[in-house]
Amino acid sequence: MVDKVKLAVAILLVIAGVAGFYWLADSLMIVRVLSVVVGVLGAAAVAWTSTPGKTFYVFAQEAVAETRKVVWPTRKETIQTTGIVMAFVVVMAIFLWVVDGSLVWLVRMMMGRE
Repeated sequence: MVDKVKLAVAILLVIAGVAGFYWLADSLMIVRVLSVVVGVLGAAAVAWTSTPGKTFYVFAQEAVAETRKVVWPTRKETIQTTGIVMAFVVVMAIFLWVVDGSLVWLVRMMMGRE
């Protein structure tokens, strides 16, 4: 129950930040943007104290750790893969152009317009 209240307060803080942006329409843009930033940061702080917030934080840490384990392709591998994809796109475009042209010609012939 306490977690639901905390999450509701977090949502209300975000809504208050956005409402402040519009309520301060006559103020400087920096003040308006700061109202949204303060609302979002306040919401994040409140949400972080809840059980789902702590669970999400642990999940985010694990995701960052897993990202560091990824073996990223080298520049050469990336360029080669991109070249293969581009060549395949060109071949498919030519193939589809030939098939489309053939079907148009066939339909015109069947309708007696050629």
